[in-house]
Amino acid sequence: MIKKVKVLVVEDEAILAQDIAYRLKLMEYEVIGVAATAEKAIKLIETFPKIDLVILDIVIKGQRDGIELASIINKKYNIPFIFLTSHADQYLVERAKNVKPYAYILKPFNDRQVNIAIELALMNFSKNTVERTLVQSKGFSSSENQVLKIDDSLFLKKENHFERVLLKEILFLKADSNYTTIHTKNGSYVYATVLKKIEVFLQSKYFLRIHRSYVVNINLVSGFEGNLLFIENHKIPVSKNRKEAVFNLFQKI
Repeated sequence: MIKKVKVLVVEDEAILAQDIAYRLKLMEYEVIGVAATAEKAIKLIETFPKIDLVILDIVIKGQRDGIELASIINKKYNIPFIFLTSHADQYLVERAKNVKPYAYILKPFNDRQVNIAIELALMNFSKNTVERTLVQSKGFSSSENQVLKIDDSLFLKKENHFERVLLKEILFLKADSNYTTIHTKNGSYVYATVLKKIEVFLQSKYFLRIHRSYVVNINLVSGFEGNLLFIENHKIPVSKNRKEAVFNLFQKI
């Protein structure tokens, strides 16, 4: 199943919080809640354990500020977070760096900056790296889009937002020169990268290369005939040099 990426917003300025939530919804992200304090944010995280991303202001009301909340998120929940701030105070910057944020959004911001920050945060989290600079001016071209694997899912780019797709619900991948199309139960995604680079993200218990141009989810094969495998309404060829290994697998099953 394709799932919208779930985002928690932590911001104590009501108008700004509503603006961020509205922007995220227009970008096809699911806002699971808005919290004005660290305490409320923790309650929401406990209530919705499948949160994919947190956007939090460094300075919020309550006993804990955003940096303290980020430290708790790191230690207890392991969720990527983006710092939202209008502050360039050196003390705050150093404290912020210490909790290893995955991206920053500086106020005032626009939709493109939010998009870039989300992409950076998910990319950094998937690679277990952090964002080290407060001012973020980097952009992305379509050729730089990356397949991001987090836990049991791939985060795939659809237009200007990400969608979460469970690995086990990917049907197959098809190579076409320097492009790869990922076919899922609910749609397809085209990436400007070779199949081999995406294949490394796939789990062997689900996926098998059956052809120079195809990797299939072997658990979703519904039948076969000759050198063709059937997956839903698709007929996918098995190459001669892989035919014996592929069909031996079905015999073992």
